[in-house]
Amino acid sequence: MRLHDLKPRPGAKHRKKRLGQGESSGRGKTSGRGGKGQSARSGSSIRIGFEGGQMPLIRRIPKRGFNNKRFKIAYLAVNLAELNAFEAGSVVDVAALQKAGLANGTYDGIKILARGELKQKLTVRAHAFSASAKTAIEALGGTAEVVA
Repeated sequence: MRLHDLKPRPGAKHRKKRLGQGESSGRGKTSGRGGKGQSARSGSSIRIGFEGGQMPLIRRIPKRGFNNKRFKIAYLAVNLAELNAFEAGSVVDVAALQKAGLANGTYDGIKILARGELKQKLTVRAHAFSASAKTAIEALGGTAEVVA
């Protein structure tokens, strides 16, 4: 193989759209620019959101209040029933949950919720617990430890 043998992959190159090549070409006469007006002129480009001098929508709608969404802590929910996958007496932490496939994706912390029933004693280390999940873990003799 030499440099002159190199070719782009099939479908990687497209023909340039040739405008104004007669009516039968499908792109003749106005060449896809419609009739007259600002967008039909050469060199025209209208910025996004421009409404022809009318007050744009983004400036018409009222702006009030404060949104705390960017500062919110996004917890990944893990239910008690899912913790039955671990052996009795084992330590369940973030690494163990990830290895078991129960904590996938992006999150700021893991919160244990009380849906389902826990059947064995476990030491659970997570970022947050619901009150009922904590009592359910401790009722079986396990411990619920909050990690920073």
